Amino acid sequence: MDMPGKLKFYLIRVAVFLMPAVLIIGMSGFDCNGGGHTSPSQNLEIRTWYDLDQVRHNLAGNHTLMNDLDSGTPGYEELASPTANKGKGWQPIGYETMEGGGCGRYFLYHGLAGTFGGQGYEIRDLFINRPEEGAVGLVAYLVEGGIIRSVGLVNVDVTGRLGVGSVVAQNERGTVSDCYSTGSVTGTYNTVGGLVGWNGGVVSGSHSSGIVSGDWHVGGLVGYNRGTMSSCHSTADVTGNVCAGGLVGSNAEAVSDCYSSGSVTGNERVGGLAGCNGDFSTVNNSHSSSSVTGKTTVGGLVGNNGYAGTVSGSYFTGSVTGDAEVGGLVGKIAYGIVNNAHYDYDAVMINDENLITIGALYSEDFAVWLDSDRFLDIDERLAQEDGYYLIDNVTEFKQLLAFGQDGALRFRLTDDLNLSNEPNLYIPYLAGEFDGNGYGILGLSLSYDSISALGLFGYLAPGGNVTRVRAENVNVRGYSAVGALVGLTWESAVSESQSSGIVTGSHYVGGLVGSSIRGTVSNSHSIANVTGEYAVGGLIGVNSGTVGNSCSAGSVIGNDGVGGLIGTNNGGAVTNCYAPGSVTGTSNVGGLVGLSTHRGRVSNCYSAGSVIGDDRVGGLIGTNDDGSAVTNCYAAGSVTGISNVGGLVGQNYHYYSEGTVSGSFWDMETSGQATSVGGTGTSSAEMKRITTFAGAAWNITAVADPVARNASYVWNIVDVQTYPFLSWQSVP
Repeated sequence: MDMPGKLKFYLIRVAVFLMPAVLIIGMSGFDCNGGGHTSPSQNLEIRTWYDLDQVRHNLAGNHTLMNDLDSGTPGYEELASPTANKGKGWQPIGYETMEGGGCGRYFLYHGLAGTFGGQGYEIRDLFINRPEEGAVGLVAYLVEGGIIRSVGLVNVDVTGRLGVGSVVAQNERGTVSDCYSTGSVTGTYNTVGGLVGWNGGVVSGSHSSGIVSGDWHVGGLVGYNRGTMSSCHSTADVTGNVCAGGLVGSNAEAVSDCYSSGSVTGNERVGGLAGCNGDFSTVNNSHSSSSVTGKTTVGGLVGNNGYAGTVSGSYFTGSVTGDAEVGGLVGKIAYGIVNNAHYDYDAVMINDENLITIGALYSEDFAVWLDSDRFLDIDERLAQEDGYYLIDNVTEFKQLLAFGQDGALRFRLTDDLNLSNEPNLYIPYLAGEFDGNGYGILGLSLSYDSISALGLFGYLAPGGNVTRVRAENVNVRGYSAVGALVGLTWESAVSESQSSGIVTGSHYVGGLVGSSIRGTVSNSHSIANVTGEYAVGGLIGVNSGTVGNSCSAGSVIGNDGVGGLIGTNNGGAVTNCYAPGSVTGTSNVGGLVGLSTHRGRVSNCYSAGSVIGDDRVGGLIGTNDDGSAVTNCYAAGSVTGISNVGGLVGQNYHYYSEGTVSGSFWDMETSGQATSVGGTGTSSAEMKRITTFAGAAWNITAVADPVARNASYVWNIVDVQTYPFLSWQSVP
């Protein structure tokens, strides 16, 4: 799984459109048509298309629309009709120039810096057909200080390549307020909006309808928002490829008090309100009733909610259809945050079913929540003791659907819960603490092939904590980030917990946790049998956090990145852990870790199960690369492979920097392997002698028998009788 980082909208900032620029405000002394210098800007009263055309020569002026303009108004045929400008129609107001030379070249944007006041009048029948051009709209560039307000564009027919909007193509820190558009807006490439193509300023009190289509970053009102959008709505039908949204294709800043209701169709990252809500961006107090259709990462309100992106106080009431990473509120959480945001579980259809995903509320609760200004009172529903809300039965457990998003709340289990009669019931989002109190939740059964972040707790948000829970006899099947206890953790903690049963998914699949991103998993274990394709582990599928004093003993089967404890250790730290289960895969297959990369660290760990694979197969680690380190570990299980096979490590890859192995061993007899790219091969007898390990400076001591423990040392051993075992573990 990709590590969190700055905003990744894959916006291709090309040509004149989104490259860094020095903005020239009100450049009235230059004729953008190549006609030389013009007179200083004047304040224009606009009654004809000829008058409107003069705005391009008066960019700093304050201009006023005095009446409607349409196809019957003087100047239309020459300036804004399908036959104008050799079939290209209207020439957008504003332009750019290339300045400087060599590596110092940059663009200057010359745009509207004054005011265009519509007074509620309309500009009708605007036609633009420039499919190979960027910055296409009535106004190409609205620069800092520029204002367009109270104007409607009706029955537009606008086509451009990138940066396409009916009113403004690119808003660079200007303001668009109380405007609207109807008609058709089409972009042959990216950043296409019904009203504004790219917004780096303010869009408020505005709305759009009609049809909007493009490739990337396509929105009913705004294609790409890098500024603020407030009190806006769109009923436009939107079609795009990537990052398509009913209101905004990609939001990289702030959207508030907005809604959308048109249909949205796309391929990847498709949402009823926003296709993509980017890193550190917000969607607040907004809603959508759109019909949303896509393939991957499809959400009722937001398709992809990026790193630290926040969706709050918002809701969805439409329908969602998709193949993978589908949700009633958010398609893919992607390390984002959801706070007090919901959809009606009983009314919203997801792939023609009622499914629990992030934000689900049963109809009765959803209605009360809406009618009560998006508030539900937990004290009316659960008893409290010592700061914890008590969960005594399945009905009370369901209350976490309503209150799990509140990070200030703590819950405590007071009895075992049996979910055998509640198929597909789970808590998709938990921001607070859940203390299992040592009790078990039994019979969890989930079968959601299209959903990511799936487990008893689907997504454990930053600061969340699950402790002392037994997830027993589970049968969990999902798409990605799938685990028996937790699907996806981000900067959160799982401790003193255990799981058993069956876990199945496509990628990031673990017996306890599917994906742990900068989180902590400690003092936990799993005996679940795990099957997946990529990053598949007996305890955790992919880990970039810390894992300590934990183990897994179930069988693990996968394709790439398959490990007895962890499938892929992506920069994480794994200490004092072991895995005795069997592991079967194709490539990057290890008894403990399949792939350890990005300076991952594995120390004081061992594996003892059989390992079978084709390429990059190791008794402990399949591939140890990119500066990763293995310290004071051993492997004792059989190892079978075709290429890059080692008793301890299969491959020490060094594309960036080679991994290191120190103080580590493997049993040449039990493994059937005489070589390894790291470590020391020994006989079975030598693996049972304390001198073998003490000589490598292990923190180890001899004890009288396997039941005895000396917790002052990391490792214990019954000299000449047992392999080393961790002092915290049960009888080896």
